[in-house]
Amino acid sequence: MNIIPDPWFYAAAIPAAILMGLGKSGFGGGLGTLAVPFMALTITVPQAAAIMMPLLLLADVIGLRVFRRDYDKKMLKFILPFGMLGIGIGTLLFKLMSPHMVAGCVGVFTLLFLAQQLLVKPKADNAPPPKWLGALLITTSGFTSTISHAGAPPFNAYAIPLKMKPVVFAATAAYFFFFINMAKWLPYAYLGILDMRNFWTSMLLMPFAGLGVWVGQHLARKINAVMFYRLVYAGMFLSGSKLLWDAF
Repeated sequence: MNIIPDPWFYAAAIPAAILMGLGKSGFGGGLGTLAVPFMALTITVPQAAAIMMPLLLLADVIGLRVFRRDYDKKMLKFILPFGMLGIGIGTLLFKLMSPHMVAGCVGVFTLLFLAQQLLVKPKADNAPPPKWLGALLITTSGFTSTISHAGAPPFNAYAIPLKMKPVVFAATAAYFFFFINMAKWLPYAYLGILDMRNFWTSMLLMPFAGLGVWVGQHLARKINAVMFYRLVYAGMFLSGSKLLWDAF
């Protein structure tokens, strides 16, 4: 079995797989965006993105099974076309834009959104984000997901102000990113970053990704809404800071 032999890779990849699972459960609030940067400490960003693909598929399938009755169908119908548009843009620009440039843009955006949420006290009667802003954010999510699997911060920026219940938030994110990640297989094959060595390496990391999803999903169902969103904000701060650091 042809796998990556470097033990330092697994020292970074195992925590990355667990963080990805937590993020895919909807509980980690953007922690999944740390997975590719973690792996990229020892391998290239495109290779890290390729290794993540089977792990994302596993996490998505688990998410669909657990959250099959909880997602917001109306919201999903609205956001999916814009997510696919973002994938198309990301595919066209994949080899033109530096992953560090994309990381920096996503990091700045994430931290600015977080600052706005924390410093400007929301009112109970605040209107939800306008449709045009949702379309822009979700297109950005599809784009950044294609470039570096960092689609969660723009998605969160649109979904958090909607004030959904934690389980509905997690379920809708799980369904959205299932379709997004399935749609990325063909562009990744076209770009030539999928190979058997990356695939078998992914297989070794599968149990850790599954563990992260399982833990996150159980916590999302038991935790109260205030604590849930505090943890989402913490995840966004960590992921935004790491992405911004990567840009430099």
